[in-house]
Amino acid sequence: MMDSIGPFRGRVHRGTQQIGGTCIELEADDARILLDLGLPLDADEISDDLLPEVSGLRIADPTLSAIVISHGHGDHWGLLPLCKLKVPLAMGAATARIMSAAAPFVPNSFVPKVAFELADRRILQIGPFAITPYLVDHSAYDAYALLIEAGGKRLFYSADIRSHGRKGALFERLINSPPRDVDTMLMEGSSLGRLDEQAQFPTEAEIEARLVENFKAPGFVMISASAQNIDRMVSIYRACKRTGRTLLLDLYAMEILRATGNSNLPNVGWPNLSVYVPEYQRRQIAKNKRFDLLEPYKSARIYREHMTDTADKTVMLFRPAMTRDVEAANLWGGARAIWSQWDGYLKEGPGEKLKSDLEGRRILLDVIHTSGHASIADLKRLAKAISPDKLIPIHTFEGDSFSNFFSNVTRRNDGEWWDV
Repeated sequence: MMDSIGPFRGRVHRGTQQIGGTCIELEADDARILLDLGLPLDADEISDDLLPEVSGLRIADPTLSAIVISHGHGDHWGLLPLCKLKVPLAMGAATARIMSAAAPFVPNSFVPKVAFELADRRILQIGPFAITPYLVDHSAYDAYALLIEAGGKRLFYSADIRSHGRKGALFERLINSPPRDVDTMLMEGSSLGRLDEQAQFPTEAEIEARLVENFKAPGFVMISASAQNIDRMVSIYRACKRTGRTLLLDLYAMEILRATGNSNLPNVGWPNLSVYVPEYQRRQIAKNKRFDLLEPYKSARIYREHMTDTADKTVMLFRPAMTRDVEAANLWGGARAIWSQWDGYLKEGPGEKLKSDLEGRRILLDVIHTSGHASIADLKRLAKAISPDKLIPIHTFEGDSFSNFFSNVTRRNDGEWWDV
């Protein structure tokens, strides 16, 4: 390792020039931690050459005390499967459960063994690092900003944050009761370059209202959204209930909702909710002999023939692998589609193919979505509340423009060590 520049220092391995793939290394008193270990968004597949040059990820190094995962999006944890060594993990309990629940259904899955549990404003001591998690509003459930204290210095990492979701009160709580005397703040800037300074993203309540208007029209509705965007699952369910429709969720979505441990979220026995097991999931279950996954949902299951009969009053959480099911149930006639994810995904890969397939069937695709990230106006409120001595841009393509909006901006390069 390099000679230390100070008692508490850090470097960003990936994130000063891009969104996603975040990884931050912190060092104090000959101990180190990582904040996130994400898969870059532009990576075609997971591969060992994407691992940052951090001692302890490839060859054992006891000075690497922990990897702290801020939330459950793959661009913040997606390289964990490459770590063959048993580096202790810290993350929220619900995040760990959701990652475990997703594992039977998604590629590049990872079932974490958590050594340290993050909980809202409960100080966690890992070696010389005192870590205070702040539960925040984000499109990932159980997401945290992190205050790290060591060597008499304080670093605040915003991770991914917003104010316009269903947990917007958490953002206001942070603004009204922020950590004080912060020396360095690492703040995300995903919205820079995408949004005007005074503009705001739609709130999740506004998304729900738009879904209600869409659902009022007759016809079978397919909606493409991330099952791990719990706010969106709630919005879709509430819109179904308000319009007398039934929401069809697959096993994956139901397992994610159950993994949150939140009894206030849609579950078996709730009205306007049924469980449909698509063909590809039935095959996965048979292949892996995971029939236990079916058991909790028997009472809520709906089968293809009944789905056909009730299509006009149904909304299906849809992904391209379900195309055969829609075909077999003869549901294309009069169907409508909604894209409720980042529209950038429609420009390439499976999203682009789905859009093309729907156009070929003359099916309208409506985009109803809001960002998982804070507007510039809200980032300005956050930076003012924290008032750090140094503000370092991260998780952004627009780091060079930060100084147009924020004070005390200090640009850093990937791989560059700096004093906190």
